[in-house]
Amino acid sequence: MAVATTPEDLAQLMTRVASGERAALRQLYDATSAKLFAVCLRILSDREESEDVLQEVYVTVWRRADRFDASRASVMTWVSTIARNRAIDRLRARGPLAYADQIEDLEIPDGSISAEALLVTAGEEGRLHRCLSELDDRTEKVIRTAFFEGVTYEALARRLDTPLGTVKSWVRRGLAKLKGCLAQ
Repeated sequence: MAVATTPEDLAQLMTRVASGERAALRQLYDATSAKLFAVCLRILSDREESEDVLQEVYVTVWRRADRFDASRASVMTWVSTIARNRAIDRLRARGPLAYADQIEDLEIPDGSISAEALLVTAGEEGRLHRCLSELDDRTEKVIRTAFFEGVTYEALARRLDTPLGTVKSWVRRGLAKLKGCLAQ
């Protein structure tokens, strides 16, 4: 069977996963695992740990597929958020002095449609970029780096030589503005 490539294909797969269909989980894995592995690897900078986290991600997807709400996010956004959060949790579990350095030039070609292309197909990218452009330059950069590149807040604070609490405040305020803009 061909790998799902459109947001609609992924949404159908998620519905089937929610109903307990193992074949659908396998298809979802085939369609999304390369991108999610890249998210995990970018955050953790460790292949084995990233593979472990990726497995946790799909266990979570299997258990919580019924909680997916297509009106709130695309499947790719939902599973990417799970992957990012699991990877950050694993990074935090290492302890405060064990954070990995960011891998800057990581490209993992997988031949499938990119997450960004999925957003374009769904018509969400234009709105998101318009709303991002309404933020001040610093806030836009911090949000893009944290959410599009998968950089942790701690690593971002080190990069910017800025206190962690300040970076978190910038992100929190920026996300609140984005939410308001996207709701319009």
